[in-house]
Amino acid sequence: MEKRADDSICRSLIIFVFAMMSIALFVSPSLAEEKSVKMDEIVVTATRTEKALDDAPGSVAVVTKKDMEKRTIITVDEALNTTTGVYDQRSKGIMDTAPRIVVGGITGYQRTLVQMDGITLNNAYTGNVDWNGISPEDIEQIEVVKGPFSSLYGGYAMGGVVNMITRMPEKREFTAKARYGTAWSSGDAPNDLKTYYVSYGDKLFDKLRLFISYANNATNGYTGNFNVQSSKPTTGIMGWSATTDRQGNTRYLIGNQGQNDMWSEGGTIKVGYDFSKTSKLLLTYMRSHYTYNYGIPETYLRNASGSTVWKYGSVKESSFVSSGGGTNIQDLYNLKFDTELSSAKIKLNLGLTNLPTDYYITPKSTATVAGGPGTLSSTPSGAASADLQATVPVFGWNILTFGGTYRNGWSNSTDTDINFWRDSGSAGTLAAQNQGKDRTYALFFEDEITIMDNLTAYVGARQDWWETYDGYTNQVGTSGNPKNFDPRSASAFSPKAALVYKPFKQTALRTSVGTAFRPPTVYELYRTTFSSGITYAGNPDLKPETTNSWDIGVDQGLWKGAKVKARYFENYLSDLIYGRTVTSTYQDKVNAGKAESKGVEIEAEQRFEKWLRLYANFTYNSAYIKENSAAPASVDKRMAYVPDMMFNIGGDIEKGPVALTVIGRYVGKRYALDNNADMVNSVYGSYDPFLTADAKIRYQAFKWATVSFSVNNIANEKYYVYYLAPGRSWYLDLTLKF
Repeated sequence: MEKRADDSICRSLIIFVFAMMSIALFVSPSLAEEKSVKMDEIVVTATRTEKALDDAPGSVAVVTKKDMEKRTIITVDEALNTTTGVYDQRSKGIMDTAPRIVVGGITGYQRTLVQMDGITLNNAYTGNVDWNGISPEDIEQIEVVKGPFSSLYGGYAMGGVVNMITRMPEKREFTAKARYGTAWSSGDAPNDLKTYYVSYGDKLFDKLRLFISYANNATNGYTGNFNVQSSKPTTGIMGWSATTDRQGNTRYLIGNQGQNDMWSEGGTIKVGYDFSKTSKLLLTYMRSHYTYNYGIPETYLRNASGSTVWKYGSVKESSFVSSGGGTNIQDLYNLKFDTELSSAKIKLNLGLTNLPTDYYITPKSTATVAGGPGTLSSTPSGAASADLQATVPVFGWNILTFGGTYRNGWSNSTDTDINFWRDSGSAGTLAAQNQGKDRTYALFFEDEITIMDNLTAYVGARQDWWETYDGYTNQVGTSGNPKNFDPRSASAFSPKAALVYKPFKQTALRTSVGTAFRPPTVYELYRTTFSSGITYAGNPDLKPETTNSWDIGVDQGLWKGAKVKARYFENYLSDLIYGRTVTSTYQDKVNAGKAESKGVEIEAEQRFEKWLRLYANFTYNSAYIKENSAAPASVDKRMAYVPDMMFNIGGDIEKGPVALTVIGRYVGKRYALDNNADMVNSVYGSYDPFLTADAKIRYQAFKWATVSFSVNNIANEKYYVYYLAPGRSWYLDLTLKF
C-alpha cells in the first residue's frame, strides 16, 4: 500500500512540475520582465567557472554568510538543513561525530562530494566529513549542486557537490563573537554551550591579504544514550520501565550512559598575494581539534533495600559504558594560483588533508563503570591532491574548460587492547591492523555552447583511473594472518549533457542527463573487525558504485519579489555495496544492490521591499531498493536513511536595527534497517518523523555591535534520530565587528 501511495504522489508531483513548466513557457514576457527581481548570485561549482545562478546548468542552492547569520548555526553543515532536496542528519547536535547527508535522494557522505575552496574534505578512510572544527564565521558562501557531477569532479559526486567558499578580506577588519546557550529545561538539550570566535583580516599595499581566525566550542552535553535491554530485570529489582525496540519487540529501560560532553577548537591562517588583477596566489592552513566524552553513567535499578544495581542475569555492568570517548585532529593545507594567459584562464589547486589523530575507545564486556579493559581504535589518514584546469573561449560562441586531477589517499587503522577504558594512554597490545592506499588520475572537459542567445548547451565528460594498493590486514593471533592484498585498478567514464533555455527574462528551463560513480573506500575494502564471535570483513575485490541520472526543472519569476522553482529527478544506482552474511560467524561486503531514487523539489519565495521575505520549500523522495542478492528482504523497500518528505517554511523581517527570523522544519520517517522493519517511533534507536521550529531575533545596538537571542526546537518536540535529539534550547550571541 505504501509503495502504491508513493507512486501516486510521485505521478501527481510530476504532473505539477510539467504544469509549472507550461506556465513558464507561456507566461506574459512583460509580466516576468517588469514585475520580477532578477537573481544575480554568482556560483562557481556547477561549471568550475564563475556563472550567474540563473544561468547555471543544474539545480544549485546557495547559502550565504548573511543567511547563516539569520539562524543559530553551530556547525557548518547545519546551514544546509533548510536547503531544498538536502537532509542533514545530526543525531545529537554538536556532539554528533558521524553526521549523515542525503542529496537528491542519494544518502551518505561517501556519495556526496564535500569541498572547501576546491579541496576535497571526504576522508580517505570512510568518505565521511569532519565538520566540527570548521567555523561558520569563516565561510562566505556554501554552494550545493544537486545531481551527478562526476563529469567534473569524479568520485563521491553521485548525489551532488557541496562546496564551501571561505572569506578573504578586502580591507582591514576585526571580528569577535561570543555565544552562550543551554537547555530550556535541564537535560533536554546541550547544557552550558560556550562558543568563542575571533578573526583579523587586512589588505596591505593593495596586494597582500591576510586572514587569521580562531574558534572554540564546549558543552556539557546532555544524556542521549540509554541502556535498553532485551532481558527483563530479575525479581526484586525495581526502577526499570518497559519499552520496545524500533521493531516493536519488548525491551526494558534500565539506565543511561551519562552526559555526552564535547570540546573543539579550530584555527585558520590565510595569506593571499595579488601579482596583478588576473594573477593571484592564496595559501591556507587550517587545523581543527575535536574531543568528546561521556560522564558518569546512571542506573535506574534498585534492589529491595534501595541499593543501586548494575548487573543482573546475563546483563553486565559494561552495558552502561558504551564509549570511552574519542579525539579527532585534522590539518588542511591548500595552495591556489589563478592567472590568465592571453584569453585562457588557468587555475592550479594543490591540497593536503591530514588526520594525524582519529580515535575512539570502546569498553570490553568485562569493563565496569569504574574501569576495566577496552579497545582503542585509531585511524590516522590523509589525502594529497592536485587539480589543474584551463578555460578558453573558442570561436566566440563556446567556452571550453578542461584539465586534469590527481588524488592519493591513505589510512592505517589499528585496534589496541588497553588496560583502562577511561585512559587512551594506558598500556596495551595490538589486536588488529588494517591499512590501504588509493590513487586516482583523471582528465576532464566541459564545453559551454551558445546555440542561441537564450539557449545554451553544456557537454562534458571525465575519465578516471582508480587504483588501490598496499592493502594489508592483520588479525593478531588468527590463522592466515597477516594478509597482503594485490593491487587492483578500475576506470570510469562519466559523461554529462545539459541544456539551459531562457525564453523570457525571468524564466529558466533546465534539463541534464549524466552518470556518476564512487570507488569503494579503504574501510569497505580492508577493514576487518570481530564482535560477539562474528567476523566482519572487508572485501578487496569490490567494484565502484555507479548511477545514471537525469533531471528537469524550471525557475520562474512571477510578480514583483516573487519566484518559484521546481525540479524532477531520477537516479538509477547499480553495484551498491552491501553487507552479506556468509555464515553464522562471518560477514563481508559485496556489490549486490540496485536502487531507484525519484523525486520532486519545489520552492517559492516572496520578498516585500527590503524588510520582509517569506519562503517555503518541499521535497519528495521515492527511493527504493530494486535488487539485492545480499539481503533479498530489502527489495522494494525504502532506502535506508532517506526521508520520504521534507518541507521548510519561514520568514525574515528586518526593520531598522531589529531583525527576526522564524523557520519551521519537517522531516519524514527514515528507516535504518534495509527491510524497513524498524516501524516503531519514539523509542531509543528509532528514526522519527519530526516537526520543529526555531526563531532568532537580532538587534544592532551600534554599527559595530549586534546582540541576538534565539530558541531552537521551540515546542520542545521529543524525537529520536537513533539517539534522543536535542530539545528546546536558547542562545545569546554578541558580535563585534570593526
